[in-house]
Amino acid sequence: MQEILLSLLAGLICGMIFTALKLPLPAPPVLPGVIGIFGVFLGMKVYQFAVANWPF
Repeated sequence: MQEILLSLLAGLICGMIFTALKLPLPAPPVLPGVIGIFGVFLGMKVYQFAVANWPF
């Protein structure tokens, strides 16, 4: 839970700094982009699970 809160805090600070400097956000500003990032994370977890549990 602490990692999640620290990630949220880092994201908030990053978003404030980028907005204050009038720079584009370093993350997709729309829901499909966020879902894509989640998909990449989920793909990593599926691969790790498969490698750990599949008899190669």
